[in-house]
Amino acid sequence: MHERTAFAAPRDELADRLRALQGLSGLGVRALARDTGLSSSSLSRYLNGQTVPPWPAVVALCRLVKRDPRPLRPLWERTSNPLPAPPRSSRQVRPPTRNDLPRDVPDFTGRAERLAAVLAAVDSHRVVSVDGMAGVGKTCLVVHAAHRLTADFPDAQLYVDLHGFTEGRPPLDPDSALRTLLGALDVPSEKVPQEGVEQLAACWRSELARRRVVVVLDNAADADQVRPLLPGAGPSVALITSRNRLLGLDEVPPVSLDVLTPEESARLLARASGDPGGPDGRLAREPESAAEVLRLCGHLPLALRLAAARLRHRPGWTVGILVERMAQGASEFDTAFAMSVRQLNRAQARLFRMLGLLPGASFDEYVAAALAEVPLHSARTMLEELLDAHLVQQPTAGRYRLHDLVHQHARRAAAEQDPAAERERALGRVLDYYVHAAAAADAAMPLLSPGRPPSAGRPPAELPRFPDKDAAFTWLTTEYGNLLAAFETAAAAGADLHVCELPRFLRAYFARRCGTTHLNVLFERSLAAAERLGDPLRLAEAHSDLGFARYNAGRMAEAAAAYEAAAARVSQAGDAQAEAELAMRRGYLSWDAGHVEEPLALFRLAGRLYEKAACPTGAAHAAASEGWAMLQLGHREEAAQRARDVLGIPHTDPAGPPALTARITLGVAIAHEEPDRAAEHLHQALTLARDDRHLHNQAWCLNCQGVALRQMGRYQEALASHREAFALLDELFEEHWKIHFLNGYGETCRLAGLPDEALRLHRQALELAPGLGNRYEEALAHEGIAIVLDETAPSEAAEHRAAGRAVLEAGNADLGNETLRRRSMRS
Repeated sequence: MHERTAFAAPRDELADRLRALQGLSGLGVRALARDTGLSSSSLSRYLNGQTVPPWPAVVALCRLVKRDPRPLRPLWERTSNPLPAPPRSSRQVRPPTRNDLPRDVPDFTGRAERLAAVLAAVDSHRVVSVDGMAGVGKTCLVVHAAHRLTADFPDAQLYVDLHGFTEGRPPLDPDSALRTLLGALDVPSEKVPQEGVEQLAACWRSELARRRVVVVLDNAADADQVRPLLPGAGPSVALITSRNRLLGLDEVPPVSLDVLTPEESARLLARASGDPGGPDGRLAREPESAAEVLRLCGHLPLALRLAAARLRHRPGWTVGILVERMAQGASEFDTAFAMSVRQLNRAQARLFRMLGLLPGASFDEYVAAALAEVPLHSARTMLEELLDAHLVQQPTAGRYRLHDLVHQHARRAAAEQDPAAERERALGRVLDYYVHAAAAADAAMPLLSPGRPPSAGRPPAELPRFPDKDAAFTWLTTEYGNLLAAFETAAAAGADLHVCELPRFLRAYFARRCGTTHLNVLFERSLAAAERLGDPLRLAEAHSDLGFARYNAGRMAEAAAAYEAAAARVSQAGDAQAEAELAMRRGYLSWDAGHVEEPLALFRLAGRLYEKAACPTGAAHAAASEGWAMLQLGHREEAAQRARDVLGIPHTDPAGPPALTARITLGVAIAHEEPDRAAEHLHQALTLARDDRHLHNQAWCLNCQGVALRQMGRYQEALASHREAFALLDELFEEHWKIHFLNGYGETCRLAGLPDEALRLHRQALELAPGLGNRYEEALAHEGIAIVLDETAPSEAAEHRAAGRAVLEAGNADLGNETLRRRSMRS
C-alpha cells in the first residue's frame, strides 16, 4: 500500500504539471490532442494521472506552449521508473549491438520502385506499412530495406513476427510483443512495467527515443495489434508488413505490393535456381516450360523461390518435370490463404468462396451482388473488406479480380464447403446477370430496332445504368471477356436459352467493333442451341444472325445459305420485325452479288414490314438503303430526294444507320450541283461518326467524302480523305472491309493523275473480291482497270471488260454494262 502511495505521488504531481500546460494553451482536450499529434483518449488519461505519458508526449505539450521540457525530466523519470535502478556494476560492459533481422536474400530481384517508396516513407514518417497478399514478398522487401538502413540505425536492428496469419497459432498480443522487443533492447527486467500495455508501450517508446533503432514488425493482423509497438518521438523507425491495409494507422503511409512483373519473375527464377543463364541453362532449353512455371507460381516471389529450390537441389530434373510436379495436388499456398479467409465473417467468407465460381477475369460489384444474392451495397462493402485482406485485387477503380492462386483456393473451398446445388444456383444467377446486363447495354445503343427483352433466367435485383450509348459501349468493352466466358460457361452447362440470347444482345457492339471471327463462332453455337430449343422464331433469328455474321466476314455463299434457311422459318414464326430484318440483310447481299432490281425490292419490302411492326427506325433505315442503292445506279435526283425524306424524320440517334446513310447519300448525290452543301453534309456525317467512335463508319464517311471531292475536281483533298479512310481500315484488322472502298479510291487516283496507283488499287480489289464472293466489286475492278488501260493497252482493257461481263453473267446478275461503267465513274 505504501509503495502504491509513493508511486502515486510523483504521478499526481506530473499530472498537475501537465494540466498547468493545458491551461497555458487555452485548449480543450480534443484541440490539444490535435495540435500535439496525440490521441485524445490517451491525453485525457495523462492529464488525469491514470497513465504515465511517454517522454515524447511531454515534450510535445511543452513545445506547444513554448516551455522548456527539461525541468520536467527528473519528475517524469521518477514517475516512469518507481523502482531503484540496478547497481551500476552490473551494467559496466556495453552489450553488443543487437541485430535480429532475418537474412537478406541474395537473389533479391526487382522491386526498385517499391523499395524506393519504402525508404522514402521511412525518411518522411519514420514508419511505413507494406501490405499485400500471401507470398507476394512483403517480408523480403521490408527485410531488404531494413538491411539497407542498418548503417543509419546502428544501436539495434530488431525483428518480431506478430503471427497475424500463422497457421495453428493466434496472433502475438501487444503485451507479449512489447516484452519481447524490450528484452531485445536488453532493458533491465526491473525497469519493465509489470502490467498494462500502455505502461509497456510508454517504456518502449522511451527506450527508442534515446536510440537509433530499426524495427521490423512482420505479419501484423491489424492496426490494433501494431499500434502500441510504434516508436514515438525520436530517431528510431519501424517497418510493418501485413496482408491487410492497416487503415486504422492514419499516420503511417502504406505501400501496397503486387506480384512481380513477368520479366522480374523470370530473373528471380533464374537467380534462385542457380541457372547459369545463356543457351545452355535449363530454363533457356525449355522456354515454354519455364513460362509455365512462372504462370503456376502466379509471379509470387515465395512460390518462385520454392519452385527454384526444387530445381536447384535436383540437378537431374528438367523444367518440364518441375511443371508436372507443380501441377499435381494442392498449392503450397493453400495454408497461407486459409489463414486470411479465417479472419472473414460468415458472409464475407461465403462471397469469397463464390467468387471462385465466376467465369472471366475481373468483375464488378454488380455481378458480385448477383452471385451472392445480396444487395449491391452489401456486395460493395464485402468486396472492400476482401480488398483490404488482399484476397481480391483492384486493378482499376470499381473493378476487382482474384489472383490465380487465390482463385484456385476459393474454388476449392467452395467445392469443400458449399453444396453442389448452391454452387449451381450461384452460377446460374451469374449467367442470368450477364444476359440481362448485356440486354440493358444493347437497349442503350440500338442498331436498328429494339430487340425482344431477355427471357433467360430471372433479372437480378440491380443492373448497371447506361445513360447513353457511349456508357453502354464502354461497359460492353470492359466486360467483353467476361461475356464470352459466361457464354462458354452457359454452353458447358447446357443453358441453351442463355446461349441463344446472349449473342443477340452483342450485335450492336460488334457492329461498332467489328470482330467478325468471334461473331461467327458465337452465332454458330447460338444456332445449335436454338435448334435444341425448337422455337421457330428463335431458330429463324439464329439463322438470320449467322447469315449476317457470315456476310460481315466476307463469306457470301455461306451467308446466302443461312438466309435461305432463315427465310424458310421466318414466315412460320409470323414475326414482322424478324422478316424485315432478314429482308434488309438479303438486300445488301444481293447488291454485292451484282443485282439491281432484287435489292431495291428487298429494301422496299423491309420498309413495309418495319412499318407493320411499328418500328419507325427500321423503316427509315430501309428507305435510306434504298436511296443509297439508287445513288450507285446513277439516279442522283431520286437518291437525293429519298435521303431528304429520311433526314426529315426525327432521329433519336443522328449517328445511327438511317440518318448517317441518308446524309452520306445526299452529300454524294448533290456534289456536282451543290458542292458547298454537299461538303457540309459529308463533314457533318464524319463528325457524327467520330463522336460515335465507330471506326468503320468513319472510314465510310471519309471514302464517300473523297468521292464527292473528286466529283468537285478537288483531287488532292479527295486523295487525302481516301488515305485517311484506309488508315482507319488498317486499324480494324479486317482486310475484307476494304473491298467496298478500293475501287472508289482507284478512280480518284486515276483522275488525280496517278494511273499506276489506280491500277494497283483496282487490282487489289480484283484479288480480294472473288474470295469474298462480291461480284459487284469484282466487275467494278475489271471496269476500273479497263478505263486506265484504254489509251495505253486497249486490247488488255477489252479483256478486262469482257471479264467483268463474264463475272456478272456467271452470277446471273442484272447490272448492265453501261450502268457498271457509270458506277465505276462515280464510286
